[in-house]
Amino acid sequence: MKDRVLGCLHGLRRVKWGKCIVVVMLTVMLILPVSEASAAGLLRLGSRGPEVTSLQQQLKDLGYFTYWRTTEYFGTITRDAVIRFQRDKGLLVDGIAGPQTRAALNAAGSTYSASRGSLTKWDRDNIYWLARIIHAEAQGEPYIGQVAVGNVVMNRVASPGFPNTIYNVIFEYTNGIPQFSPVVDGSIYNTPSASCMKAAEEAYRGSKPAGNSLFFFNPKKAAGSWIVRTRQYVTTIGNHAFYR
Repeated sequence: MKDRVLGCLHGLRRVKWGKCIVVVMLTVMLILPVSEASAAGLLRLGSRGPEVTSLQQQLKDLGYFTYWRTTEYFGTITRDAVIRFQRDKGLLVDGIAGPQTRAALNAAGSTYSASRGSLTKWDRDNIYWLARIIHAEAQGEPYIGQVAVGNVVMNRVASPGFPNTIYNVIFEYTNGIPQFSPVVDGSIYNTPSASCMKAAEEAYRGSKPAGNSLFFFNPKKAAGSWIVRTRQYVTTIGNHAFYR
């Protein structure tokens, strides 16, 4: 490969500039060490450093990077987060954070920051409690599954058959039985992850991946017999089945 590049450089009088430059660029991309590739503006599998931390934080704010903390290392979790973002934004899906992906992240981050700035204290408190129940019920679920759990809570708030606030929906008891088990085991008070916070905000703003569902359960952990017998099935997202 090096001989090919040198041959191209020494033969500029015989080879068109454009063709030579293409060969050089392709070769550099193939032989650059990961650290040099990062310095050239490409963050990819194996990259390290503060730029990776910044990338991870951007992805975390938007709900794509779900690891509990940033790491300064571009591993498979970061690559998968980049891929999901690229798919959602209609970008080239290669798992590499290049100029186009970074620009799209910056634009999405600006929109996210602006939307957060428009929230009142009442909104932020509601979103935080919604994020708490999402985290307690669905922290291990894919992002869309987390939004779906928030979707159910919001549907209950809007339904005349349930309390009309997020807090009261979460802490509702029926015949002495809590509607949500995290209220009993105390996990409702855990600090929600960035992904769950983002999912809560999305559900709060009206996203409905579970449609008009009012109930959900994990068939692997509970039979959900009365729900199956008396409610209409809507969809399954991740490990949760949703009913209305």
